[in-house]
Amino acid sequence: MESTTRERIADLLRSEAATASSLSSRVGTARSAVYNHVRHVARSVDGTDEKLLVSPPTCRDCGFDGFDDPINDPSTCPECRSENVAEPAFRID
Repeated sequence: MESTTRERIADLLRSEAATASSLSSRVGTARSAVYNHVRHVARSVDGTDEKLLVSPPTCRDCGFDGFDDPINDPSTCPECRSENVAEPAFRID
């Protein structure tokens, strides 16, 4: 039986931290869809001995990392309006 996209994402995140872009290319799904899958994976591990850890998106120009939703791909920084925002990284620990 073949595993689902969410199962493959969860398995990858158990072995290493990854961004939505890297997960997208590794599991063969759109980067925008990866965020929905990661949110579901977070709910799936909630209540277990595992946790989804998120390194939030960070502005490469001013360092802002206080985005409202860390499982998100912001297009601009709310502080300096720069579009140079690093993707969040995810890991299951």
